[in-house]
Amino acid sequence: MKKFFNSNLFLSILLCLTLGLAPFTPEPHLFGKVRWVLGGGEGMAAMDVFDLFLHGAPWFVLLYFLSKTLLRIIKNN
Repeated sequence: MKKFFNSNLFLSILLCLTLGLAPFTPEPHLFGKVRWVLGGGEGMAAMDVFDLFLHGAPWFVLLYFLSKTLLRIIKNN
């Protein structure tokens, strides 16, 4: 358990729960941006794309560290 709290995985989870989901009300900002892109992205400006990247980056970092950790676990078994 101690190793988990010292790893990059813990930091990326913390970033996802704070920056990745901010603001929390009425809905996480990232969900609204993803819905906008999936709807065609009509009227999306460069600032909106940067905002999507800013709120989405912690999730990609989390996926990277999760996959790295899982591959290490699979390799050791």
